[in-house]
Amino acid sequence: MHMNLVPAPVLSSQVNKMFGIVVVGVGIAGLARIRDLMNPIPSSPSEHLKLLGFVSRRSFGSINEAKQISLEDALRSEEIHAAFISTENRSHEETIRMFLEAGKHVLVEYPMALSAKASHELWEMAEQKGKVLHVEHIELLTEEYKQLKKEVVGKNLVKGVLHFTGSVLDETKAGFPAFSGIARLTWLIDLFGDLTVTSASREEQKDKNYSRMTVHFQTADKKPLTWIEERGPGMRREKKINFCFTSGCMENLPQAPRSAVGLFMQDQNLFAKKLLGQVSKEELAAEKWRILRCLDLAGMIQQQCEQPEKICS
Repeated sequence: MHMNLVPAPVLSSQVNKMFGIVVVGVGIAGLARIRDLMNPIPSSPSEHLKLLGFVSRRSFGSINEAKQISLEDALRSEEIHAAFISTENRSHEETIRMFLEAGKHVLVEYPMALSAKASHELWEMAEQKGKVLHVEHIELLTEEYKQLKKEVVGKNLVKGVLHFTGSVLDETKAGFPAFSGIARLTWLIDLFGDLTVTSASREEQKDKNYSRMTVHFQTADKKPLTWIEERGPGMRREKKINFCFTSGCMENLPQAPRSAVGLFMQDQNLFAKKLLGQVSKEELAAEKWRILRCLDLAGMIQQQCEQPEKICS
């Protein structure tokens, strides 16, 4: 299927341009963003980004010399060219929409939105306005993942399981597990190509704050993959894999040293490269497909999990 791709919105003549940035939301990710914006790696694309302030519902005044500004001022300011959105998941959609409407570029932490429909609308809006909409997926930037991908490439999958465990999330803020856990889905799509949902179910013990979502997929070659997303009090944050190939099984994630460049910094450099027009149309198109496809699948998974129980004979 050939899509008409919108040309990269930013011209290479902007090589010397500085982009004013506002960070919206100062949780763990927002604070990491402020730190990295204030300490760009010399001669990296991030040197073209200048932090002009941050927005928070809480009152801080300033953080590390970054000053707090109102949302209205951030949207109105002609000096601010882009927003880094690090709020809770449920407010991503509304915040992205406001900044795109104000003519700003956007970097947002995953998931971009908590419905596939909203995600497609936002992407279309960014393209119509000629703005960069960049969704952070630092799970693809870890050394562990890069090594895993190298080891998987070229192998023929027979079957596989990716099992994630973690502590309890407030779903009213984080969204349904297929969205809050979309980093796992992103791994599977990036490793094994397009997937089809064959079934999805969810077990909940609300009194114990426990949730386990199980999703069965098929690859394009009709090979089975399973994703389990399990959360409960005191559960360790951990990913386990069991990928079986015609050549043998992988049961452990590869050990890899940490990169010298932090994950948020790597992501920030990628966003700056997009602003500078230094990312190819092919790469942008592949990334758009992956992000929207994962969100479409997350929507299908949620729909299947929330259907009333069918009586199976």
